[in-house]
Amino acid sequence: MPTILRRYFPILEWGASYDREILTADLLAAVIVTIMLIPQSLAYALLAGLPPVVGLYASILPLVAYAIFGTSRTLAVGPVAVISLMTASAAGAVAAQGTAEYLEAAITLAALSGVMLAVLGFLRLGFLANLLSHPVIAGFITASGILIATSQVKHILGIGGGGENWPEMLGGLAANLPDTNLATLTIGVLATAFLFWVRKGFAPLLQKFGMSQKAAGMTAKAGPVIAVALTILAAVSLGLGDKGVALVGAVPQGLPPFALPSTDMGLIAQLWVPALLISIIGFVESVSVAQTLAAKRRQRIAPDQELVGLGAANIASAFSGGYPVTGGFARSVVNFDAGAQTPAAGAYTAGGIALASLFLTPLLFYLPIATLAATIIVAVLSLVDVKTPGRLWAYSKADFSAHMATIIATLLAGVEMGVIAGVLLGLLLYLWKASRPHAAIVGRVPETEHFRNVERHKVLTVPHLLSIRIDESLTYLNARWLEEYVLERVAERPELRHVILMCSAVNAIDATGLESLEAINHRLADGSIGLHLSEVKGPVMDRLKDTHFMQELNGRVFLSQDRAWSELAKDNGDPAEPTDYQMARGLI
Repeated sequence: MPTILRRYFPILEWGASYDREILTADLLAAVIVTIMLIPQSLAYALLAGLPPVVGLYASILPLVAYAIFGTSRTLAVGPVAVISLMTASAAGAVAAQGTAEYLEAAITLAALSGVMLAVLGFLRLGFLANLLSHPVIAGFITASGILIATSQVKHILGIGGGGENWPEMLGGLAANLPDTNLATLTIGVLATAFLFWVRKGFAPLLQKFGMSQKAAGMTAKAGPVIAVALTILAAVSLGLGDKGVALVGAVPQGLPPFALPSTDMGLIAQLWVPALLISIIGFVESVSVAQTLAAKRRQRIAPDQELVGLGAANIASAFSGGYPVTGGFARSVVNFDAGAQTPAAGAYTAGGIALASLFLTPLLFYLPIATLAATIIVAVLSLVDVKTPGRLWAYSKADFSAHMATIIATLLAGVEMGVIAGVLLGLLLYLWKASRPHAAIVGRVPETEHFRNVERHKVLTVPHLLSIRIDESLTYLNARWLEEYVLERVAERPELRHVILMCSAVNAIDATGLESLEAINHRLADGSIGLHLSEVKGPVMDRLKDTHFMQELNGRVFLSQDRAWSELAKDNGDPAEPTDYQMARGLI
C-alpha cells in the first residue's frame, strides 16, 4: 500500500489489523462515550447559543470524518465548552441568537475552521500553534471557564441577562436578580449539587455495593444522563413548565440535514479571524490531549495529520448543520479508560448519537434548561486553574505576566481579544528576552578541561585573558547587545590582551550578528587586543569561513576552549590562584 495513502488515510493502517477483539473493545467504549456525549452535546449547543439538536448534529459526521483521517486511537471529537463559547462570541457579533442568520454563521465558522485546519495540515504548518505558549493557553482556558460558568448562572436562576464580557454578565445578573424563579432555582441548584456529588461520591458508593473500581468509575460518568432523566421526570410530574421553568421544548427528530455554509464574502470577512482563533485553540487543545493519551500506550500521533483530521471533522460538521468541534479532554479520557483501541470507537459513538437523534429526541421536550446549565457549570469549573499563577510567579515573572494579561483581557474584552492579547504579549516578551541573550565570563575549573561561570564557581583566571561564553545564537535581535557587552567588559580591564568568545552554544549567526563580530574585531584590533573564537560548530564555521570577518580576524579559531586558554594564558604570566566569587547576579 503506498505510503502516501497511509499518511493521509490512517484508517488504512489500523484498519488492516482490525479484528473481533478490537471491535468488542471499541463498541464498549462507544456505548460509554455515547451516554456521556448526549447531554454534553445538548448543553454545549446551548452554550453556543444554538438549538440543542445542533449539538447532536455536531456529534455524528465529525466523528466519522475524524475516524478516517485522524491519527489518535482514543481522541473523542465533538462540541467542547471553550469552542462553544468562542462560537457564541463570533456568531453573536454578526447575527442575533435564535435567528437563521446566527445558525448560518455558526455553520460557516465550522466550514472556515475546517478548511484552515486542513490547509495548515497539508502545508505541514502545525508548528504555528506554538505561537500560543502554555501560560497563554492556561490563562485563556481559566478565563473562559469563568466566563462560561457565569453565563450559565442566569439559566440556574431563571432570569434574563447576557453580555460579551465578565463585567457585562455580572451587571446583567445583578439587574435581573429580583426576577429569580424559585422553581428554576430549585431544579438548577439540586442538579448542580447532584452532578458535583456524582463526580466524587457516586463511584465509592457503587464500590460499597460490590462494583469494581473501574466499572464504578465508568458508571459515574453517566451522572449527567441520570440528572437529565430525573429532572425530566420532575418536570412532567410536577408541571414545572407551568411554573415558569424554561424547558428545551420540541427537538427535531431525525438525522442531521444537509447544510451549506454561506458564500457571502462580507460574512466570511467578518468570520475568518474568529475562525482562525477557533482553529488554533481547538488544535492546541486537541493535540495536547491526543499526545498525552498516546504516550500512555506508547503510541504516537502525527500533528500535521491531526490538523487534516480535525479539518475534515469541522467540514463534516458544517455540511451536516453543526458548528466547530475539536477533541475534548473529559470524553477522550473516558474513551481511553473504557478501552477504545482505534478511532472506530468514535464512528460507533456517532452511530449511537444518530440513534438518539432518531428515537430519543421527543423525550427531551420536558428537559429543564437549568439542568443543561448545571451540566456546563460542573464541567467547566474544572478548567479554572488557581494554582498556575502562583507557580508561574515563582518560576518566571514574564510568563506570569502573559498568563495574567490573557486572563484579564479575556474577562474584560472577550474571548477573541483575550487570545490576541495573550499571543501578542507572549511574542513581545519572547523578543525582549531574545534581545538580551545570556553570556557569562568563564574561567577554568582547576585540574580539569572544563570552564564555568566565574560568579558561580572557583575557577582559574588570567588578568590579560578574558573568556566569554555566548549562550545564544547571534541574530539581529541580540547582536548589538553582545557588541556592547563585550566592549564594556573589555573597558573594565586595562591589562587585557586577548578575548576568547566561547561559541559552543551558538547554533547560527545571521548577517547582523556577523556585522557585530566584525565591529568587535575592529574595535579590539584598534586597542591591540586579539579576538579569538573557540568551539565553533561545523555548520556555523561553514558559513563563516569565506567571509571578510575570517580574513580580517586578528586572532585565531580554536577547536576547544581548553586549547585556546592553555595557549593564550602563556602569552603573559601564569594563571592566578582560584578565587571565590559571589553569585549575586544569578548567571548560569
